[in-house]
Amino acid sequence: MPDVRRSLTQMTRSRLPANANATFRALGVPRASELEGAPLASFRSRAAAFVVDLAVVLFFFVLAGLPSALAHRSQNPSGNLVVHFDPFHGLWGLLALVLYFGVVTYLGRGQTLGKRLFRIRVVSLVHPHLSLWHCLERALGYGASALEGGFGFVQFFIHPNRQTVHDRIAETIVVVSPPTPAGAV
Repeated sequence: MPDVRRSLTQMTRSRLPANANATFRALGVPRASELEGAPLASFRSRAAAFVVDLAVVLFFFVLAGLPSALAHRSQNPSGNLVVHFDPFHGLWGLLALVLYFGVVTYLGRGQTLGKRLFRIRVVSLVHPHLSLWHCLERALGYGASALEGGFGFVQFFIHPNRQTVHDRIAETIVVVSPPTPAGAV
């Protein structure tokens, strides 16, 4: 038992400082050796990509709700257009978020529009590619990260491989995407 305690103590003491250039360190995951040394995405780029993605979801949600708002405009005494977007209390808003973050991450091979803009990518720790299930699991995991005042997102600064709760749920990490060669699509 002392060896286990000692290794756990060493693992928690070996956390990376918040401002260091972090690289992935394998912690007993089979595919991890392939990812050893991969540069991890910074909190700033991950947060900025998330905000961009939320703006994209909001744009398309408003666009989809516009016909209904125009049809019910005459029933509103003020005459204002009202499109309700309540992603955390309504089924349609939650579905829009999960579909965007799940399906777009899957189709984009680990990148949403925001992640592509900030040149970061989600990669699986257990498979060479992301499955649709991984992506949906990760999208649903955003809810778990938001619980308890967003502490699941703060765990980025605690975990040695900069994983948040939704990363650990889906067994993924977010890495800096390598630059694409000139002329490549």
